[in-house]
Amino acid sequence: MKIEPFALERFFAEHEFGARHLLCASDCETFAVKELLALEPGAEKAFAALRLGYTETAGHPDLRAGIAALYSGIAADDVLVFSGAEEAIFLFMHAVLRAGDHVIVPSPCYQSLEAVAVAAGCRVSRWETSAASGWQPDIEHLRRDIVPATRAVVVNFPHNPSGHLPSAERFAQVVDVARDKRLLLFSDEVYRFLEYDAGARLPAACEVYENGVSLGVMSKAFGLAGLRLGWVACRNRSVLRAMAELKDYTTICAAAPSEFLARLALRHRDRILARNLDIIRRNLQCLDDFFSRHGRLFSWHRPQAGPIAFPAVRFAESSDGFCANLLQEHGVLLAPGRLFGAAPEHFRLGFGRVDFGRGLEVVSEHVARKFD
Repeated sequence: MKIEPFALERFFAEHEFGARHLLCASDCETFAVKELLALEPGAEKAFAALRLGYTETAGHPDLRAGIAALYSGIAADDVLVFSGAEEAIFLFMHAVLRAGDHVIVPSPCYQSLEAVAVAAGCRVSRWETSAASGWQPDIEHLRRDIVPATRAVVVNFPHNPSGHLPSAERFAQVVDVARDKRLLLFSDEVYRFLEYDAGARLPAACEVYENGVSLGVMSKAFGLAGLRLGWVACRNRSVLRAMAELKDYTTICAAAPSEFLARLALRHRDRILARNLDIIRRNLQCLDDFFSRHGRLFSWHRPQAGPIAFPAVRFAESSDGFCANLLQEHGVLLAPGRLFGAAPEHFRLGFGRVDFGRGLEVVSEHVARKFD
């Protein structure tokens, strides 16, 4: 298999752990192991006694039950656990799609949603969105892109990198299009539960469509990226079976400590999600102040969910120079728009961590010196 380099991940591999201020992280503030264990009496003792043997390929039954509880009408047997969301994306594209299939993918997007399908021999059409439309997906655009060879539609709500969340009516239209054409609907939902207004939360694709495949992970909303634990929830058992059979050639099973800690976190999900939303809301206020002060230099559409946003520079056709200068002069890391396959004037901000405000103030001081 030949696949193009993953631009965003190569960028992070070079810069993420050396930057003083990481302002483009896509996850939320994490926890120490001892903080998780303190959530529940007896957890520390149980973790110390954990046997480090192989785990079940599909995932521990209690873990799958905990994941299923995140959804309505989904059972533990409708869940398949993976070593992160990336493995789930990779295996869906290779296990379910075939060379020659046509896939419709949002743009801009997390690169693997497109690149893995291309590497699997699929023809990919980009479902373009833009800041001019508020990152709103165009349903007529979707309908026009469907051809006889179309096999799957990929969606990502809340959206990475913009933080856009469509209305329930708009999402229902997407589902109706997929159902009418009997297409698979692969739904990247890793930022679900981080809606600023819980009433705006969309139903999961697996809840409302028998061929919906909902992607989740402990990394984003729960802030537990180091567990490397993700999943898909789907009522189409043939899809789950195909992915499970290919997983036998990748990770086979997840790590026992990760499964234990994920089960623990899911039992206390309300507390964890409330903490992360509180951090996001505080940092979002900082961003409101920043863009109010520097509105002539930047444009942005305020996100509706998640810890990410995709503003744009007004003073250049690309954000590359701005991002490079911040990194070189101040150790501030922003992700240029080109890393998401579109919109080079944009850059991704990640504001789910407690130290975000300090880094943003460095950016504000830099901008004031350079442009005022």
